[in-house]
Amino acid sequence: MFRVDVDSLEAYFAFDPKREGDLRRLDALISKAAPSLKRHFHKGTPAGEPGMRFKMIGYGKSFYHATTGEKVEWPVVGVALQKNYISVYFAVTKRGAAVTDPYAGRLGELRMGRNNFSFERFDDLDSSPAAALFSDAAQVFDADPDNVAETMRG
Repeated sequence: MFRVDVDSLEAYFAFDPKREGDLRRLDALISKAAPSLKRHFHKGTPAGEPGMRFKMIGYGKSFYHATTGEKVEWPVVGVALQKNYISVYFAVTKRGAAVTDPYAGRLGELRMGRNNFSFERFDDLDSSPAAALFSDAAQVFDADPDNVAETMRG
């Protein structure tokens, strides 16, 4: 299994030198489009606690309640290196639907999932709709910080 085993934001960016430029360009796009979502290193949930274990670059901090009832921190927008692509996850919904739904097929994405999308290289993305998506997610979260996608609950 592919795992990014680092302990800081800078180490995350540098983990895969071939894709560091893609991460930095994506970071600049997110930071410009959604300045209210402050960038941070999401260290994942420690073993034995509820939540997802993998590490990522986070933008904004939200919380969801695990099936145990415990409050778990999760990025509003999360960027994660995968073995062959980069994934972007969203923790908010818009009018009960995935915030990504209106953007499906417009981002230049490799694949679209339930409130997430993946791409291989930054140059594959259409930066205008991608920026609109990040801005949209930030506006939804800023208006309602308790808005957490159903995919995050449970």
